[in-house]
Formats: sequence, C-alpha cells, structure tokens
Amino acid sequence: MKTRGFIFDLDGVIVDTAKYHFLAWKKLANSIGVDFSEEQNEQLKGVSRVKSLEKILSWGNKTISEKEFTDLMTSKNDDYLVHVNKMDENEILPDVTKTLDFLSSTNQSIALGSASKNARLILNKVNLMNKFHAIVDGTNVSKAKPDPEVFLIAAKELKITPEECIVFEDSVAGIQAANEANMISIGIGDTATLHEADYVFRDFTEISENFLKELKKK
Repeated sequence: MKTRGFIFDLDGVIVDTAKYHFLAWKKLANSIGVDFSEEQNEQLKGVSRVKSLEKILSWGNKTISEKEFTDLMTSKNDDYLVHVNKMDENEILPDVTKTLDFLSSTNQSIALGSASKNARLILNKVNLMNKFHAIVDGTNVSKAKPDPEVFLIAAKELKITPEECIVFEDSVAGIQAANEANMISIGIGDTATLHEADYVFRDFTEISENFLKELKKK
C-alpha cells in the first residue's frame, strides 16, 4: 500500500480554537467601540492577524495610528494565549486522534499545515506533537491561504509530491489552497460552505477507515 501525505489544518479541524479567537477579537473590537458578531468572526477564519484587524477597523469605520495598531494586535494575541494556555487533550475534536492513529498504523506521512503561529504550542498543550512528521505553521510561510504555499512546503517536508497529498480543511480559503496545489481536498464542516472540496464531512466521526484506505489507492 503506497504512502500518501495527509496534511491537517489546525483550527477547526484538530481543535476548535475559533471560540477563543472570537472572544479575543470581540474584546479588542469592543475596546475601540466596534460591535463584533459571530458572523463577522466567521469572515476572519484563516485570515492573518493584520488583515483581521484591518477588517474590524473597516467595519467600525475607524482609523488608528500605526502604534495603536501594533499594540492592539499584541493585546489580542495575549488574550488569545490566556485561553490557549488552559487547553488540554479534552479540546481535541471527535475522532481526530483515532484518525491520526489509524494513519500512523498504516505508515502514512502526516503533516500539519496551519496559518497559526501558535500551532506548536497548541499541539503540545493537547499532546499531539508526536503524531506529526512535519509541522508547517505561520512562522514558516509568507503567503496566506488561499495561496498554496503552506501545503506545498508540507509536501516537500514529507518528501511526497503535491499530487500524492490529501488535505483536511475547514475554511474556504484552505480548500482553495489545497485545490490550487493539486491535492485532494477534504472539507470538515458545512457542505454548502465547503462545496469546492473533493469531499465534505461534518467531522471526523463521519470518516471511516475504509474511506481512508480507498484514498490511499487513488
């Protein structure tokens, strides 16, 4: 059975840190007099911290100095890390560990491909660091999804061609990045939102070992 490269996004795929991003962005937005909803938070998924703050400022029609901008980004990250530092294995989404263990048992190559600069910290907190052969995060890339850079670097680190890789993603930008890289894209979440993916599942409880075995034959 041939080895494939399985690349996992982090936020919304392995753990649900979106709720912590929401709390931190909401606190920041409210501190400068901008309302912030969960719908708006959805628009920040997979978007860099700089671009996210720019969006919040535009929603509130606010202009701030460069120093204030930098200070706000720092305070947002500090607030987010307060939540992250309390994380443990209970934060892992259903059947993620089971999927990782199955792939390991069949000698598949596994990588993380995330925009998060806190990816290694989070993997350590939830005790999954040893499940990955390669970790590519926000400290390794210069281009954000939908640019495929993060996944192409992951494939290179795994020493596998992009065409041999399968990506698990929960964001539209992530699916587009996987497709751009000529990888098989698997959406985790809502079918209507992630319709550009090759396959979509609500979560890993819907992904059977047989499906993973079939993927390895493609």
